[in-house]
Order: sequence, then C-alpha cells, then structure tokens
Amino acid sequence: MATPKKKTSKSRRDMRRSHDALTPASYQECPNCGELKRPHNVCAKCGYYDGKEVVAQKAVNE
Repeated sequence: MATPKKKTSKSRRDMRRSHDALTPASYQECPNCGELKRPHNVCAKCGYYDGKEVVAQKAVNE
C-alpha cells in the first residue's frame, strides 16, 4: 500500500477543501404575488408557475 512520504501541510489540506463549503439556497421573487420562492418551483403562496395557475388555492377571507 502506498504511503505519503511527507506530511501534508494545513495550508495544502485546506486549499484542497476550499470547494467543499455549502452554498446558500437561492430564492427569487414570484412575479405573480411577490413572495420569495425557489427558482423552477411552484409558488407555495399563490400556486403559480411560469405565469399559469398550477395548484388551485383555497379562498382565504382576510
């Protein structure tokens, strides 16, 4: 089995791991209601996707 001849420095180890960080989730404003939603997903508040109503929402008395 191959073994390393030199100790990997902390700098080199951390540079290798520089791409492992998680990226924050992206959000877009819904063009219909203005609520934040994930891109390419149906809006949870109004039920619209790509300008069309996909999920019928119940009427709410406000």
